[in-house]
Amino acid sequence: MLRTLAVLLLAANLLFFGWSRGWLAPVLPAPQHGEREPARLAAQIKPETIHLVTPQAASAAVASVACIEAGPFSDADVSGAEDALIAAGLPGDLWKRRQQQQPTVWLVYLGRLDAAELRARSAALQRLRLHYETLDAPPELAPGLVLSRHESREDAERALAQATAKGVKGARAVALPPPPLQHWLRAARADATLQKRLAEVTLPGGERFERCPR
Repeated sequence: MLRTLAVLLLAANLLFFGWSRGWLAPVLPAPQHGEREPARLAAQIKPETIHLVTPQAASAAVASVACIEAGPFSDADVSGAEDALIAAGLPGDLWKRRQQQQPTVWLVYLGRLDAAELRARSAALQRLRLHYETLDAPPELAPGLVLSRHESREDAERALAQATAKGVKGARAVALPPPPLQHWLRAARADATLQKRLAEVTLPGGERFERCPR
């Protein structure tokens, strides 16, 4: 029994030695180690295109990459801006359109008022020493008087309650009509060459590509 085990161990060692030397390549794949790795060398993609650069040059290249964008553009102008970029040889895979809807503005408001009412209401607010502004647009709300502007209905309602407590009568919280959708054209990672090419394109409204806001 022990003799058989010893023979098997010796045979296994000899087999492993032959495999590690590549002698069994026609039967078993040779191990890949050291300089014997043709598969890894073949997997390299155009190794001749790899160039070594100094740390200073690498830092400068990274620093030159920036996010830049142009806008805002209206619905009518954004298509013209995109056409201008494409005509300049700058296809849409180099930049993307970004859209943003401006938030609704809420007012503490008095109106609509005719000329006589406008004068009377203005005088009353002055007597109460309250700040106000004249509202000339939009037509569905003008002319009128605005006591304050707010980002939410809740804030406007609280301000309205405070104005009422001070003696203001007839005021209400209203929302201005939603502003039009705004568009930007953004190149998120533009190198120095792309930045220069984008800066040379004439865009509607005199807009230019600038650094993206943080």
